Amino acid sequence: MLAVAVVGGVGYTVVAVNGADRDAGAPVWASPEARSEPETEKKAAPSGLAGMLVPYGTDGWGPGPDLGAYGPDTALSGQEATALRKEALSGLPRTQRKRLEKAVDRQRITGVAMRSYLSTTQLSDGFTDGAVAVRVQLSGMENRDAVREASRMGSAFLDSLDVYRPGPKIKGHKDASCFLPPKDDDEELETMLCFAHVGNVLVTTVADGAKPLDTKGAAALFREQLDRITEPGKAI
Repeated sequence: MLAVAVVGGVGYTVVAVNGADRDAGAPVWASPEARSEPETEKKAAPSGLAGMLVPYGTDGWGPGPDLGAYGPDTALSGQEATALRKEALSGLPRTQRKRLEKAVDRQRITGVAMRSYLSTTQLSDGFTDGAVAVRVQLSGMENRDAVREASRMGSAFLDSLDVYRPGPKIKGHKDASCFLPPKDDDEELETMLCFAHVGNVLVTTVADGAKPLDTKGAAALFREQLDRITEPGKAI
């Protein structure tokens, strides 16, 4: 979890939000049936970063687990996102925390949009062995160099640990990277982390599911998300 926390401080808010109201680790599996569809339909069409997110219903992906107290779909201002990222660093040693806080400030975050998805829309008891939960985050930054650096840092850090194994390649996005835990991991659940950037938008995802994780489906959603963003960070 330290690896995720450190990556989270530099370019990742989903982890901080997701841990705001529960212990880190097992994902929360909430049935989409508990949420009324009319409530979703009443919302105005999202714009900005939120408008770039893959819409619910695409390839069968429905609303997923709540992102902490924010529900499955939310957008944060640059100030709110910056505060959350710094909060995620609170458990680190002071020297390391201060260094990463400065890195967060250099990014000049303009906003963050987050959405969670569930691959199985018809659930019994809120969980099925084949369900995959995916959390997608788009982070807009004024500093485009910082976007590239955050994506590179996330990938390089996990790669340097010699613990995670390479995940699937993302066709059409050579700078995208995905990582999986060791095959001999005793955990019943499996997680895949992915990083990429398009223009001034940093794209990060976390996919959770029972072993064996449907990495193909999660990677397809990640690619769909990247394909929706064009330079300089606009939805197509």
